[in-house]
Amino acid sequence: MARFSARGLSLLLTLLTACSAQSAKPLPGDRPGQTPAGQQAGTVPQTAPAPAKAEPAPPPEPVRVAPTRPAQLWPFTKFRGLDYVAVRDIAKRYGLKAAWAKPGVVMILSDGRGVRFNFEKDQRDFHLDGARVFLGDLTYLSGDDLWVPKLDVIKTIAPIFAPADHAAFLPAPPKTIVLDPGHGGTDPGKQNARLKLDEKDMALDVALRLKKLLETRGYRVVLTRTTDKRFANNPVVDLPLRAEVANKEGADLFLSIHFNAVNREPERVSGTETYVMTPQFQVSTQPEVDKPMIREAYPGNKQDMANALLGYTLHRQMVADLKTSDRGFKRYRLAVLRPLSCPGVLVESAYLSNDAEARRVATPEFRQQIAEAMAEGVSNYTAALAALRPAPAPAKP
Repeated sequence: MARFSARGLSLLLTLLTACSAQSAKPLPGDRPGQTPAGQQAGTVPQTAPAPAKAEPAPPPEPVRVAPTRPAQLWPFTKFRGLDYVAVRDIAKRYGLKAAWAKPGVVMILSDGRGVRFNFEKDQRDFHLDGARVFLGDLTYLSGDDLWVPKLDVIKTIAPIFAPADHAAFLPAPPKTIVLDPGHGGTDPGKQNARLKLDEKDMALDVALRLKKLLETRGYRVVLTRTTDKRFANNPVVDLPLRAEVANKEGADLFLSIHFNAVNREPERVSGTETYVMTPQFQVSTQPEVDKPMIREAYPGNKQDMANALLGYTLHRQMVADLKTSDRGFKRYRLAVLRPLSCPGVLVESAYLSNDAEARRVATPEFRQQIAEAMAEGVSNYTAALAALRPAPAPAKP
């Protein structure tokens, strides 16, 4: 074995001391206040004397991080391969009284204001404060209770009935709104040939009226089209580009304006229906032909809670103001909603295939009513979000 001289041993001890001091410094990625990697808590690092302390920096602004779990956990039971929540548990959570309106068939939940919810056995819809809302699957009867799919409770019932419980999932009140008049150019949309009505013309007229109303209420408003044109003749290209306008403008809300029509028994179908993006794993109101879509998480799903509140608020106002048949607040993975980075809704204001309803649409007065109902619905949605934010502190004298 090689022998060290006294001078060599002294040099070796000096080098070891220097290495020990270096190892006590924080490693890249260590956070302030965290014990440096490789150092035990409570030990004193061997470092050079610290310089004089500077004035402490002001604390950073709090960062709001969206939670990854629901505001509350719901007890559930599995039926037919799906997780269900008892309607009586919904009543208990919100301080409502549950009672059978028709034993084994219709259950209502009420409070001092009257009946709030109305659920019916083996149905895909329910009523909340009189407005029709669609579920992802059928209700189920078991024992002395009706049961609702858990996903519908979390993504539909909870955010529209108790938005305060979900404030962390909801955005700030909207300031910039993008209006999308459906169709245009080579695509007339739905038509009523007898009355010579094209959906594209009616939608643009309503959008221009709505723009003026919203601007007077303080919103910044952008239209995807202001003339009779479209982005592309192929809807696969056209529809996502409409959503891209909202994304590029940094929109806080996207509203696509449409009119509907049916071929069979047109005089029997009328009314207003409202669509928002279907949450991941939920079946749309009209089940997709492309089944893998159900498992896909789209950009538009990041706003599931806000979509529910927006869609319900707008739909309820439209039906109430227009006195149209309530076709329901629905879910569908529409191409114009999937790419959105903000809350979005598509409204089918009325049915052009129904001559009586189409005659109303043909009048400027009714189109103005549609625009006013939409403006009021947007204002109500804004007010609901504003109520979730603390009031600003009064200015110091």
